[in-house]
Amino acid sequence: MLTTDGPAVYDGVPVPPRASRLDSLLTRLGATTRPAQDALLAAAVTLVTAGLLVVLFQYVLEAEDLTVGPAQGVLLAVATCAQALPLVLRRTRPVLCLGLVVAVQVLVIAVSPPDLSVGGIPQVIAGYTIGTLLPARQALVVTGAAVPVGVLAAAVAALASGNGPLLPAANHLAAGIGTYVLSALVGGAVATRRRYVDLLRLRAEELMRTQRATTQAAIFAERSRMARELHDVAAHHLSGLVVQAAAVARQIDSDPEAAKAGTAWIRGQGKETLDSLRLIVGVLRERPSIDDDGHDAPPPGLDALDGLVGTARTLGDTVELVREGRARALAPIADAAFYRVAQESLSNARQHAPGAPVRMAVRFAEREVSLEVVNTPAPGRAPTDSTRQDSTRQVSTRQGMGLIGMGERAHLVGATLTTGATPSGGWRVLLTLPLHHEPTNTGGQE
Repeated sequence: MLTTDGPAVYDGVPVPPRASRLDSLLTRLGATTRPAQDALLAAAVTLVTAGLLVVLFQYVLEAEDLTVGPAQGVLLAVATCAQALPLVLRRTRPVLCLGLVVAVQVLVIAVSPPDLSVGGIPQVIAGYTIGTLLPARQALVVTGAAVPVGVLAAAVAALASGNGPLLPAANHLAAGIGTYVLSALVGGAVATRRRYVDLLRLRAEELMRTQRATTQAAIFAERSRMARELHDVAAHHLSGLVVQAAAVARQIDSDPEAAKAGTAWIRGQGKETLDSLRLIVGVLRERPSIDDDGHDAPPPGLDALDGLVGTARTLGDTVELVREGRARALAPIADAAFYRVAQESLSNARQHAPGAPVRMAVRFAEREVSLEVVNTPAPGRAPTDSTRQDSTRQVSTRQGMGLIGMGERAHLVGATLTTGATPSGGWRVLLTLPLHHEPTNTGGQE
């Protein structure tokens, strides 16, 4: 929450004020502390006051036909110049500074001619400082209390000299309101604007930091998405290449024709892998173009499971695909998530349970769609307690981009992913997506 009454505060934290140009200049000149800077100001005001006194004594008194004795003139000059000395405390002890200025002003009134009202620059500066440093109500109370002091001093001085107190009191009342109260109001307005500017600056910096953090998070999320895509493509295709290469190595002497067919398949599969990788890397490297729609091809979905299963069977895997229920269209991102989970499940089964039969089931229920991929233990491994423990321990060995990537995809589309060992020692992956409405029918029962 922004506050501008008193010191600037943003969400309960004080906002450090920005240094003014004058303070920056004084800092470069060597006055780095507030008392030192205020001391330079007091010295400058003293010099200006002395120059104004010369003008007063040489021209104003003569024009107004007023006379000032030598002793009276010396006292008036000393008191008026001394009034600038309390300005050394104007920012460290502002109320004390104003009190000393008012006290010296009483002395100035006492030694001034009855018909002469002498007011100095220190009164204006002290009132202005009160307005900049104190809350508005407190500043008005403090400066308002200084006005009657000058009025009372002028009335007493007029009575002591045998003159009427009404006119001097009225003059000093107007002068006091102008020098103290109005100066405080101006100072308060300037301070409020400064605090508001500081708060805007702080808020702009906060927005920039938030934008940078949001951008970094978006970049990280996009990198994670691309990493999942790269892993899914590489793991699926390369695992098949490894299996086929091993088969070719066994057939190269005993069955050269089969080995040649295997190498041709490897070459085709490698080309498909390169094309898929180029597609993903191209998205990272190239800027989208209106005329170039090569990267806008929809990702594979549930309709592409037949091709995925066919590729797995070519590699020698025993995969059964079952579809249940009335097929319905899914959102593209959900459709791609189901395909990638199926692809990763087949790759994991090939890697961790080579030769084990895999059953893949896609079920469209009334309120949900699910994908279940179950593989039995690898051939030659009996479903004992040790194999169940081995299957359970596969969770830790698979915690690379495999299960983590499937979990991220499920979370992204609002689905539920369940993975774990089966009682027989195999592995089961279940992805379930709730359907909140009745999608458009895309086909009959299969």
